[in-house]
Amino acid sequence: MYASLTPFHAAWQYESENTQKLLDRLTDASLLPQLYPGGRTIGHLAWHLAQSIPEMLNRTALVVSGAGEHDAVPAHAAEIADAYRTAAASLSAQLHAKWTDSTLLESDDMYGETWPRGLTLDVLIKHQAHHRGQLTVATRQAGLVIRGMYGPAKEEWEAMGITAPD
Repeated sequence: MYASLTPFHAAWQYESENTQKLLDRLTDASLLPQLYPGGRTIGHLAWHLAQSIPEMLNRTALVVSGAGEHDAVPAHAAEIADAYRTAAASLSAQLHAKWTDSTLLESDDMYGETWPRGLTLDVLIKHQAHHRGQLTVATRQAGLVIRGMYGPAKEEWEAMGITAPD
């Protein structure tokens, strides 16, 4: 749980930039494969990342711009990437304008539970990392080259002339 906005802003900058880099690599064709039979498509999972920022944080009385919770998955990867970019920037702007460290102690109804806002920000980061991990595996399986986030990806190791660890 965040007790101060400063560490959240630092984490959000890093995490949202890495998510944006992944979304920017998607192609229109890569949106179509399902993650498993009857499951979400890669496009749906990517769209969920964009939608979840305003969906979650607008429950806290912020007004975060971005994709609506029930908006259909776009057919174009660039639209998903742009929607994420808009929501991530809007969240940062809203927090800078409307919240202070003491605001993090206020609570909101979140999915039938009462969460302090510091917890909501923590859940947002972890939710994004969880789905970004799924999307990373799915995009690799779809044949796209991914970038490392917490260390080099296989291709980045090779570019450095180092054999990627097993």
